Amino acid sequence: MELIRKLRGRHAEGRPISVGLVGCGQMGSGLAHTINNIEGMAVCAIADVDVRRGITTFVDMGVPRESIRSAETVSQVQDALRIGCRVVTADAELLTQAEVIEANVEATGVPDVGARIALLSIEHQKPIIMLNVETDITVGAYLSCLARKKGAIYTVASGDEPGVCKMLHEQAVLMGFEVVCLGKCKNNPVNPDATPDQYAEEAARKDMNPKILTSFVDGTKTMVEMAAVSNATGLLPDVPGMHGPKVEVDDLARVFIPKADGGIFSCRGAVDYSTGSFAPGVFAIVYTGDKRIRKDMKFITRADGPYYLHLRPYHLCDIETPQSIAEAVLLGEVTVASEQMHSEVVAVTKRNLKAGEKIAGIGSADIRGVIYPYEQARRQGAVPLGIAAGGVAVTDIPKRSVLTEANFAPNASTFIYDMRKEQDALFGSKGAGR
Repeated sequence: MELIRKLRGRHAEGRPISVGLVGCGQMGSGLAHTINNIEGMAVCAIADVDVRRGITTFVDMGVPRESIRSAETVSQVQDALRIGCRVVTADAELLTQAEVIEANVEATGVPDVGARIALLSIEHQKPIIMLNVETDITVGAYLSCLARKKGAIYTVASGDEPGVCKMLHEQAVLMGFEVVCLGKCKNNPVNPDATPDQYAEEAARKDMNPKILTSFVDGTKTMVEMAAVSNATGLLPDVPGMHGPKVEVDDLARVFIPKADGGIFSCRGAVDYSTGSFAPGVFAIVYTGDKRIRKDMKFITRADGPYYLHLRPYHLCDIETPQSIAEAVLLGEVTVASEQMHSEVVAVTKRNLKAGEKIAGIGSADIRGVIYPYEQARRQGAVPLGIAAGGVAVTDIPKRSVLTEANFAPNASTFIYDMRKEQDALFGSKGAGR
């Protein structure tokens, strides 16, 4: 790919890739610092509802305070960038319109915001790199389709589990293997009843938003990540919520395989996760029946097969995202994106809901996400997690129930709700294929 050579060329020419960053929380600010250490790339504008976050991030990166400008219009963004200043703004839409910005990274984690910024970036032919997988698993198939039609780039970022799992998938297929499972290791057991109040102190110690930490603990983030993997590859959860056994590295290729061969799966081609000790790693279990390949694998890896482990014992989140930015801008390449809906993350109650109650969204005390095969979710009339926030219970709903069209009314005034309706009309029941 020669990305480094191309980036060094941009640096030598004095025209680094100009990046707009939407959302400057833990992931966004970390990405900004990473890019600050890369020749040929620069964060030139940061949009956040709290502009002080953008200012603080730029100052921490060594940008003089007098070189940071606030902007409320597109022309103010463009004028500031043309004279070499950095820009902060509360209006993320400005970054999608500013011609000087070559690519945007969406890192808010808010599905409704992510959908709007992705759409506007596509309409303005500006590559959009998503560190917002919550948006992707809700309307990513629609956005990918639209981007292809318009000749634009829509992609989930490298570094997060979907990106590194897709990398393992492509490598395995290009080596002639059948991919039996793609998975991740979760660094804690799932607590399906986790609430932000319970984890507020831990979140403060880790400098995290309590809702974000809660979404990790209650399993939602794992469900979201592996749904994105499913939608990009066609692999499915073997059971709703996946199995999630505690398995150590040496046993992965004995557990995450079909039942007929002593494993846990009733199907071939699954997404799943483990709570073993190799977090934050990702893995692929691959298969070959070719005797010659098995002979070579025995010589190279000492493994007998026919199932083999391809392990990447880490993923580095936002620190790896610059690769997706460079691939999108310099090569016109997508890291990972939904091709169609193979899996759905549905909303499941954490507590008893009363009819008429309005609920909060991801990471709240009200709901969590659980992955289902897309066709199964549609048959049940399940409500996608990404459009559940702000909706109202139509009937009394017991704890640990799936929200459905019969018991729950989503907030129909949101941008992502409308986009999801368009996606449903576009794809209908086309999904898993088995």
